[in-house]
Amino acid sequence: MRQKQRTAMWRYAEFTAEYHGGSPEDYRTLHEWSIRSPEEFHSSLWDFLDILGEKGERAYLGNDKMRDVQFYPGARLNYAENLLQNADERIAIIAHRDDGTRRTLTRAELYAQVSQLVQALRAEGVNVGDRVAAIVTNDMEAIVGYLATAAIGAIWSSCSPDFGPTAASDRLCQIDPDVLLAVPSYSYAGKSIDVSPTIKAVAEGCDLKRIILIGEEVDPALDHLPCVSLGDYLEPWDAGTIQFERLPYDAPLAILFSSGTTGKPKCIVHSAMGLLIQHKKELLLHCDIDRETRFFYFTTCGWMMWNWLVSGLAQEAILITYDGNPFYPGRDRLLDLIDEEDIEVFGTSAKFIDACSNFGIQPGTSHKLESLREILSTGSPLVPASFEYLYEEWKSDIQVASISGGTDICACFLGGCPLLPVYSGELQCSLLGMDIDTLDEDGNSIEGSPGELVCNNAQLSMPLSFWNDDQGEKYHQAYFSRFEGIWAHGDYVEKRSSGGFVIHGRSDTTLNPGGVRIGTAEIYRQVDKVPEVEESVAVGQDWQGDQRVILFVKLKAGVGLDDELKTEIKQRIRAGATPRHVPAKIIAVEAIPRTRSGKTSEVAVRDTIHGRSLKNTESLANPESVELYQKIEELGH
Repeated sequence: MRQKQRTAMWRYAEFTAEYHGGSPEDYRTLHEWSIRSPEEFHSSLWDFLDILGEKGERAYLGNDKMRDVQFYPGARLNYAENLLQNADERIAIIAHRDDGTRRTLTRAELYAQVSQLVQALRAEGVNVGDRVAAIVTNDMEAIVGYLATAAIGAIWSSCSPDFGPTAASDRLCQIDPDVLLAVPSYSYAGKSIDVSPTIKAVAEGCDLKRIILIGEEVDPALDHLPCVSLGDYLEPWDAGTIQFERLPYDAPLAILFSSGTTGKPKCIVHSAMGLLIQHKKELLLHCDIDRETRFFYFTTCGWMMWNWLVSGLAQEAILITYDGNPFYPGRDRLLDLIDEEDIEVFGTSAKFIDACSNFGIQPGTSHKLESLREILSTGSPLVPASFEYLYEEWKSDIQVASISGGTDICACFLGGCPLLPVYSGELQCSLLGMDIDTLDEDGNSIEGSPGELVCNNAQLSMPLSFWNDDQGEKYHQAYFSRFEGIWAHGDYVEKRSSGGFVIHGRSDTTLNPGGVRIGTAEIYRQVDKVPEVEESVAVGQDWQGDQRVILFVKLKAGVGLDDELKTEIKQRIRAGATPRHVPAKIIAVEAIPRTRSGKTSEVAVRDTIHGRSLKNTESLANPESVELYQKIEELGH
């Protein structure tokens, strides 16, 4: 962990001291100023972050309606230009796969490859506002495709290749792409997996001009489609100076998709300028990722954390990417990577950390971890036991930063700050420029008990729109229908007197036995302490005019769910939470449904046990698991 005085957040506090009047150690004063004085704050961000572009005269124009606030109304920039500047011989990307492949790309080589693809796409007729879709692995070709699309001012949208044909076409065909960049196959844990059925499904649902395949030759199974290998597509073009399209704030960079567990995924349109400045703020100030920081995040190209990772190039960080099974060929695979590549900032999911703990892995004993100074965790709440595991079994002098935001903003509301202490189970703070609060059912601000997470002000990475939602009705319904004029994010969160936050789960799956709202994360925190339980999911079942809590547990191999184990689980929950958290039923299952980003799908379980049909099982990574929850006798069916 760096000394506070050496961090970018400290320097920024000094840079803006004339405005907020606080000392560099006083994050609360700095944060209060950032939401009280948005013109000064956003102007200073542009300058301190060294944004490349035309700033314009104003940084902020307020409005009573949050969606009508304008950021940098006279500014113009290009996202890719900011990531590709200083194209020298320093390493930009180190790409790993689980089959042992390791490749590198310098900043100059990255610029050259993007240049070639920009020329090829423009010759294809791809212009500002056109869509480039992708079914790609987390590898350097995906980053080249993303940056080439951004350089033109076109719009990027990607899925990972593990999305099945329906899941991919449900997403990508909504946005009418002109070009598809795809891997015809990929390897995972020693197996080669064919992607051609998914490519065909997208091609059948879209009017594609071109399909660019990442590989040496076109699969004969795709011969009837307008396919070309990436090498052949780039071959006519020599690398040269890229003509970047500088565009205003309302120019889109990317379309991301909601999970789609309750219907077809929403197409969320994000601003190039908004994401660039928001990501740079988070990466530099809150994560202290700067020039040549070795930065890793375990993600796929179907998760917003991939877009967030790629923005590290704007800090001239060295990106370490990984594609495949994180525990292949052995459980230490990513830990080995930390030592091999001198990773300083290691990003992952709470699920990965929990799995390492369940495996009994002790990295502090088995590995050096000399370079590691920060661990980032997201995807689900990081429970206190996981904080303790990281500090006791990984490394004691690191910053553990649990971060939370979402696909909706492709950024973070809550996260870390190198100036603040870390408290077990807490996210350290609301991020600069984010006016975060928690509200009760009546819209009153509360502290010390769970409430609805809201953002009271407009922020840089609010979506521009939903695709094909011309009147903005779906957008309004998604975020502003709960509390008029205030962004309600759908998380059930507790604000602490320390300034930190505890996430109790999603508010749309909040339990409500006896009319008392309970966050599922409060149950998981206790169940995770039971060594016999591998993972669990808690849902509310409508029962006799009320709701009762049902806990499903996946047990470790060789363990049976007897009365003694049920009693232990209930006692832990009662002692660590409240009697209302104790489930009415505990039922063993062989699998827990998960979304493709690795999150437990409480919605899928809840709807299935109530006999409701799931509208989009393609959003699940393991849709076959849902059958386990149908017509369970113990639930009274």
